[in-house]
Amino acid sequence: MQVQRIAAFSNGDSGGNPAGVVIAPALPDAPAMQGIAAEVGYSETAFAAPEGNGWRVRYFAPAMEVPFCGHATIALGAALALRQGDGRFPLRLNQAEITVEGWREGGRLQAALQSPPTTSTPARDDLVERTLYLFGWDASMLDSRIPPSVAQAGARHLVLALRDHATLRDMHYAMDAGRALMEAEGLVTIAIVHSAAPDLFHARNAFAAGGVAEDPATGAAAAALGGLLRDIGWPHGGRITIQQGDDMGMPSRLLTSIPHGQGVSVRVSGQARIMAEVEG
Repeated sequence: MQVQRIAAFSNGDSGGNPAGVVIAPALPDAPAMQGIAAEVGYSETAFAAPEGNGWRVRYFAPAMEVPFCGHATIALGAALALRQGDGRFPLRLNQAEITVEGWREGGRLQAALQSPPTTSTPARDDLVERTLYLFGWDASMLDSRIPPSVAQAGARHLVLALRDHATLRDMHYAMDAGRALMEAEGLVTIAIVHSAAPDLFHARNAFAAGGVAEDPATGAAAAALGGLLRDIGWPHGGRITIQQGDDMGMPSRLLTSIPHGQGVSVRVSGQARIMAEVEG
C-alpha cells in the first residue's frame, strides 16, 4: 500500500506539518489504519477511498482515530490534485461532510479546506486552572481579550490566548499529564495562541492525546480559532494568518478566511510540499 508523505501548510520549500496520505480502492479496517499511522509516525495520516462522486475519509494519529484533521486534509487535497487534476473534492468524514480543493499555482501545490460548522463555549474555570498548572503558567499570563474557550470545527480544542509571545515560545509540559487531561476532557489538542496583530497569530498546539507532544501546523484548530474569533466579535477583517511550527524548526503558515454568520464553515488554506511516496 502506497503512503504519500506531504507537508501541509509549508513555508515555501521548507517547514509544514508532515502527513501521511493513503488513497486506496477501499478503506482498510480500523486496526490496519491505526497500525499504518503508528508506523508512519506523523501526527496524522489520512485514508481515502472513492465513494459516489467523492471520497470517504478517516484520520488516524499514532495513538488514536481523530474525527477531523486539517493538515492531513490539506495534504489529501494536494494528493488528489496530483492524481486527478486541479479541482474541488467532496469528502465524507465520520461526523461531517466537507470539501477540499487542490491546485497548482506558480509551480507550487496549494490546497484549501472548508471546515465543518464551528462552535465555541467558555471553558470551565477548573479546566483552565488545570491546564495552566500543566504548563506552569498562571492566569496573569492570559490575554483577557480572548477568553479561554472550548472551540470546535470538526474536532474539540481548548484555546488559550497568551499576552506575551515569549511565554508561547517557552511552552513545555509533561506528556503523560497532558494526555490524561486531554483524554478526560475529550480534547484533541490544546491550542495556545498569541495575537501579534488583529489578523496575525502565533500558535502552538499540544497534541499528547494523539501520541505526539506538538503539532507544527493544525488546520482543525485554525478553523476552530476562526470560529471563536467570529463569536467574540474579534476585529479579524475577514481573515487571519497563523504562524505555527517556528519554535519547532518547522515553520508553517495557515491562512484562515472567516465569513460572516454564526457557525458557518471556515476556509483554511496553505501550500503543500511533497516529501516522498513509500511502500506502507
